[in-house]
Amino acid sequence: MDEAQGLLLRARAILDLAEPRSEVAEVVIAQSRDLSVRVRKGEVERVEEAGAHGAGLRVFVDGRAGSASSNDLTDAGLERLVDDALDVAKMTEPDPFDGPPEPELLATDIPDLELEDPELARFDATAATEAALACEQAALESDARLTNSDGAECARTHGAMAFATTGGFAGAYPSSFVRISARPLADDGGGKKRGASHWDAQRFLEALADPSEVGRRAAEKTLARLGAEKVPTAEMPVIFDPDAGRALLGALAGCTSGGAVHRRSTYLADREGSPVASSLVTIVDDPLILRGPGSRPFDGEGLPSRRNVVVNEGLLETFLCDCYAGRKLSRPSTGSASRGLGGRPGVSTSNFRMLPGDASQAELIADTQRGLLVTSMMGFGFNAVTGDFSRGAEGFLIEDGRIGRPVSEVTISLNFDELWRSIDAVGHDVDERSSTAVPSFRVAKMTVAGR
Repeated sequence: MDEAQGLLLRARAILDLAEPRSEVAEVVIAQSRDLSVRVRKGEVERVEEAGAHGAGLRVFVDGRAGSASSNDLTDAGLERLVDDALDVAKMTEPDPFDGPPEPELLATDIPDLELEDPELARFDATAATEAALACEQAALESDARLTNSDGAECARTHGAMAFATTGGFAGAYPSSFVRISARPLADDGGGKKRGASHWDAQRFLEALADPSEVGRRAAEKTLARLGAEKVPTAEMPVIFDPDAGRALLGALAGCTSGGAVHRRSTYLADREGSPVASSLVTIVDDPLILRGPGSRPFDGEGLPSRRNVVVNEGLLETFLCDCYAGRKLSRPSTGSASRGLGGRPGVSTSNFRMLPGDASQAELIADTQRGLLVTSMMGFGFNAVTGDFSRGAEGFLIEDGRIGRPVSEVTISLNFDELWRSIDAVGHDVDERSSTAVPSFRVAKMTVAGR
């Protein structure tokens, strides 16, 4: 019996304990084996390896919901888990919008999305240490100006989860991830240290970038930052590199959540069916991508995973909903629920992606007479209710359609609604390493505040 099916048997055993004492019961159970190695300047700084497991139970009694979680999966521990969830239910008020999905909506087919690499279970501390050391060594040996390091890391996780309900759903699946990164440092003028990181993350070890290549890319990024300075304040086109643009899409994801809509905590609350972005922008949430970093064969309530088009050629087509948000908004769930071990489900994205255009980043740059290429952002300056947006940024000045001098310590700002509607070019270089992914794209004009 594989790990996921073993967890499913345990979940059903918990249901057997809870069902006679509740109207509805839902069980999620998960376990993982995690390994993390960090090296710095050729020495191993940290090796951590740990296993974790736990179960969460949610019950309904007289319309009242109660939840509890536990890491004690002994018979006595599971009995306490049921008692705790029922005790919580006694203290809560009924909520007419809460409750499980209708049984006919539950998934009956659980697709194999290739979310687990069995080889990663054998990827041990020795292999991870060798990968991290090779990654850092390749970075530091790339150029004599690289004199220090913030270190390199290699980590993997391998595990499974199961979810079962008295409403008739039972499903489980395994998953795995492996990640590697490096951040070398170089001396710059005025005693400053410049650093930049590069990383890769994959579900399958065979797809992970060569550690030495990751290190060399980190070195290239660091050396490109030397001599970075502020630029005079001006309005100009801004091109977002996929690494930087990911943060913008992540902020937009929160604004398209049905939970944010019924709480009136998003500027998009009344915008469904209207333009919210340039006609060049199409955004989908797709949990069914094979080996996708955010893929899942069913959602956190047992509904089938499905591809949702959120923005279609600039028009806001739908908000992402779980059952609770859907009931609040008088609409069905979009199969977008996620849950941890405790509490009720919430809305989340899976593989949230802005679809590619037909230009390379180099072509976007060549088409920009003077502007800014943003490669990283820092700080937090976004108000989801008003759309006010302002963040610190680093990158490169674009002059005469070419990459110019590096830029740091500037602030970019524009109302978020106007930002998305002002996109006038989209690249084809979608970065698929992350569950939130974008290609390069250009905003026609933003305020760049420097000196």
